Amino acid sequence: MILKKIFRLLFPLSLSVGILFLAQRLLMPKYMGQVVEGAFIEEYYNEETSHDILFLGDCEVYENISPIVLWRDYGITSYIRGSAQQLVPQSYYLLEDTLKFETPKAVVFNVSAMQQYEQENETYNRMTLDGMRWSGSKVKAIKETMTEEEHMIEYVFPILRFHSRWRELENDDLRYLFKRRQVTHNGYYMRADVRPAGEFPVARRRSDYSFDPKAWEYLEKIRMLCEEHGTLLILMKAPSLYPVWYDQWEQQIKDYAKEHQLEYINCIERSDEIGIDFSKDTYDGGLHMNVYGAEKMSRYFGEFLVGISGVEDRRTIAGEDVQNRVWKEKCEFYDQMKAAQEAEFARLGYLKQFTSEEEGGNLYEKTR
Repeated sequence: MILKKIFRLLFPLSLSVGILFLAQRLLMPKYMGQVVEGAFIEEYYNEETSHDILFLGDCEVYENISPIVLWRDYGITSYIRGSAQQLVPQSYYLLEDTLKFETPKAVVFNVSAMQQYEQENETYNRMTLDGMRWSGSKVKAIKETMTEEEHMIEYVFPILRFHSRWRELENDDLRYLFKRRQVTHNGYYMRADVRPAGEFPVARRRSDYSFDPKAWEYLEKIRMLCEEHGTLLILMKAPSLYPVWYDQWEQQIKDYAKEHQLEYINCIERSDEIGIDFSKDTYDGGLHMNVYGAEKMSRYFGEFLVGISGVEDRRTIAGEDVQNRVWKEKCEFYDQMKAAQEAEFARLGYLKQFTSEEEGGNLYEKTR
C-alpha cells in the first residue's frame, strides 16, 4: 500500500518533469540551419582525445584557423573554443571549463575581443553560454556577461526564455531534438565560397583608444590561469581587414606582450608572408578567411607553433593509435564537406573554377 501511494505521488511529478524537459528541448534553438554558430561551443564535449593547442576568441579564430591542416602538416592536435562575438570574460571561463578536461601545451587568444567588453545582444550570449556544460565556470560566465535584460533563471530553465518559440518550430526542431549533426571541424567553421575584398568605410577617429579595464582584468586572468597550469599563452590578431584594428590598440597589445614576455603575432602585418590573396581567400569581402585562406593561415601558424611551443608531431609517436584513428575520421569529414561545398557553389553558378599555380590545385572565384 505504501509503495502504491508513493508511486501515485511520484508518477505525476515524474511525468510533468519529463514533459517540461521535452518541451524545453523542443523549444530551444537548434542552430542547424543557416545560423549554425550557436552549435559550436557544445561540440567540444564530444571530443575523444586531448589537444595540444587551444584557440580562444570570436569569429576571427573559428573562421581563420583549420585544425585539420595543423594535424595534416604538423601532427598538432588542436581545438577552437570560439563563438560569435565572444567576450574576454567568456574566453576566460571557457578556458577554465576546458582545463577541467585537459591541459593544452599552449593557448592562443585572439585579441580582437579586447575591443568590446559588454555584450550588446543577448543572441550572442546565448550562442556562447547555452552550449557550455553546467559548472561553476558557466554560472560565473553568465553572471559576468549577461545583459541587463537577461536573468539567470532563464539560463537555468531556458523554457522560460523560449516558451513563445512554438510559433517558429520547424522540422529541424524535431530532427535534432536529442542529437545534433556536427557542423564544425574541431571548432573551425568552413566556408568554401569566395567574395573578394572590396572597399571599407574610412576608419573613424575615437576620443579614447583605451581598452576597457575589465577586458584587461580578464586578459590578465587568462594569463595567470595559463601560468598556473604550465600552459604557454600566445596572443594573435587574425588577418581581417575590417573592422579596423587601430594602431593605438596594436601598441597596447605589444606593450602588454613585452611586459609579460608573451609571444604576439599580428597576422594582418604578415598577410603577404602568409600568402593571403584577398581577391580569392575570403568569403565575405575581407572580414574572414574562406577555407583556402584558413588553410594558408594554418600552415603558416603551424610552423610558428612548432617553433615556440615544443609541440610534438603526434603522428610519429608510438602508442597514438586512437589519436590517429580519430584524426583520420576528422580528415575524411573535412574533405567530404569541402568537396560538397565546392560542388554546391559550382552547381548554383555562383562560382567559377580556376587553377592556381601557387596552390597547385583548384580554387573558386566569385563571378560578378
